Amino acid sequence: MEEEFKQIATDIIKIAMYGPESTGKTTLSTQLATHYNDGWIPEFARDFLQEKWDKDKEICTEEDLIAIAIGQTKIENEAVLKANKFLFCDTNLLVTKVFSDIFYHRCDARLEEAAKEHEYDLIFLTYIDVPWEADDLRDSPDDREKTFKIFEKAIVKNGNPYIKIEGNKEVRFKKAVQVIDELLIAKELGFSTADFVAIYNKGISMATIQKQMTFFKEGFPKINLVRSAIKKDGISVYSEEEVQRFITSFDDNKEKHAIEKFVPASGAATRMFQFLLEFIKEFDVENDTLNAYINRKKCAHLSVFLVGLKSFPFYQELKQKTIGIYPDYFTKEKEVRSYFLIKTLLSNQYFDFANKPKGILPFHQKEDEVLSPIEEHIKEAVFYEIPNQKTKIHFTVSPEHQSAFEEITKKHEAIEVSFSYQKEETDTLAVTVENKPFRDATDSLVFRPGGHGALIANLNALSSDIVFIKNIDNVSQNHISDIVKYKKLLGGILFQLQQQIFGFLKDLQQDSVTDEKIATIKEFAQKQLHLVFPNDFEMYKKTFQITYLFNELNRPVRICGMVRNEGEPGGGPFWVKNEEGKVSLQIVETSQIDLTNKKQAQIVSDATHFNPVDLVCGLKNHKGEKFNLTQFVDQNTGFIVSKNTEGQLYKAYELPGLWNGAMAKWLTVFVEVPVITFNPVKTINDLLKPAHQPENNG
Repeated sequence: MEEEFKQIATDIIKIAMYGPESTGKTTLSTQLATHYNDGWIPEFARDFLQEKWDKDKEICTEEDLIAIAIGQTKIENEAVLKANKFLFCDTNLLVTKVFSDIFYHRCDARLEEAAKEHEYDLIFLTYIDVPWEADDLRDSPDDREKTFKIFEKAIVKNGNPYIKIEGNKEVRFKKAVQVIDELLIAKELGFSTADFVAIYNKGISMATIQKQMTFFKEGFPKINLVRSAIKKDGISVYSEEEVQRFITSFDDNKEKHAIEKFVPASGAATRMFQFLLEFIKEFDVENDTLNAYINRKKCAHLSVFLVGLKSFPFYQELKQKTIGIYPDYFTKEKEVRSYFLIKTLLSNQYFDFANKPKGILPFHQKEDEVLSPIEEHIKEAVFYEIPNQKTKIHFTVSPEHQSAFEEITKKHEAIEVSFSYQKEETDTLAVTVENKPFRDATDSLVFRPGGHGALIANLNALSSDIVFIKNIDNVSQNHISDIVKYKKLLGGILFQLQQQIFGFLKDLQQDSVTDEKIATIKEFAQKQLHLVFPNDFEMYKKTFQITYLFNELNRPVRICGMVRNEGEPGGGPFWVKNEEGKVSLQIVETSQIDLTNKKQAQIVSDATHFNPVDLVCGLKNHKGEKFNLTQFVDQNTGFIVSKNTEGQLYKAYELPGLWNGAMAKWLTVFVEVPVITFNPVKTINDLLKPAHQPENNG
């Protein structure tokens, strides 16, 4: 690049405005210079061309552009030497280059190179949503949208990280200041401008990134278990008479509520087929035998799969497709035929089951009908059906899978189905094993979905006040009446508790609340909601007691159906103590517990119940207003997991689990429900269990 086009090296933070004429570049740059009390340079072309017009009534020519570019570079370099920390540039050479392309359909090679080489710590692309202001030099009031698109395409092609600025003068200024302040944090953390723009465009704040980096370096404190939650000590058990009373209450009151079912269903079914994927990858069909492979790999799962193969609902279709692919199918040994079947099942040319979402897979065979988990969830949802209203179900899905879901749900017109995706702002930064940002082959930052806990944002976006939550794979071909019965039980308990809680919250807001009423509310909170109070609570001033009780009760509520632990992997319900010494009921994953601590390990071994089968949640307060669920998350209960991509190890941060840390500050009630209500499908072999087989077979 020629000397007169070169930017001088500097540590000054340079912010450039870029965009078509009359889009507020001057206004914004002067606002920012005033706000940060630092340097600003105008658009050299304006004074240069105004002087030319005033003197000779001549307009800009192609030959003027080189002089303009040199002049702009010169005043920028001079201003850099006088600036303290910032320099705000009304324009840059890329603007000149684009105008050359628009008006002359070409650009001088020197200007093109300089525009490409000039660097700024940030570029603001100013949008055309401000009024056109005519003057002697502006001549393009028409086709502003077309011109803007040319400018945006040019900056993308040039490879400059940028942020689009739009809105009125005040909105633009406020946004620009927020962006610049975030940029400063990014630079302190060692991120480049490209990194910062990638983070910003995902909607992730630098404070969040900073917190994530701290989690990677310091890890998460282990949960301090006090004791396991058991029957009559954290887990409520009801008689059949009480169960029926709650069911009646649910049926009598459901019409008063907006009820919805929330089904996390965004993940692919890869883990279901993991042992089969490994088999296809490692099995040598020419030289190996199934028995040798099974013995060598100690893969009992494969034996179970092969023995039960004919009982899977997809078997007949799979067999017919495989025969069509391999014409010599029947001439092969049995184990080769088995290999062909598994290969067809997993091949992305045919069934591709491991890459599809669980929700659309064939789970159950009912006479001549094959049902997916989606359809089983729809069948279940009739329990809260209200006359003359559509039953509502919400699925969280991956964008690429929504159409496959819709192919199934559109057949059920009586159901109002909605979808959402895991929000980009809940993605988390990946790091190397040395806790440095992990980058892909293009040197770009790598982000990962924030895990199950990210769905608290999706739940928070629902407008319904009562929401039943159940995983996509937890469905059953049988026992539907029992499953519905215990869903109604949980719903009836929620209705009753909410009615009492709302009444007490209104009482606490009355000036005339008595000491007796305070004692009654405290007793309710202890016995019904399992809240643990400070030992000296009665010594507090009355006003403090009222405030304390109000804050404890004014929270979202979850009623969790808990089953006896029968050896399934995962966590369970425990009494835990947080860093402030407060004891509460929580659902805790095994990975959150220090199992090297004998006392903690003993508490785990004493546990009697498993993670919740079903949840029913109350999302509104006593005034009918939605809670902001993100305010009730314990951020210190996330997970650090190890990942591998193309042989490169890295670490990922998963947000606090949906019904673990993401609901840690909710009011929580655990209720024992029968194990027949818990039928998850974690591996393909789970479909061979009685709950997933036709009743006459199981």
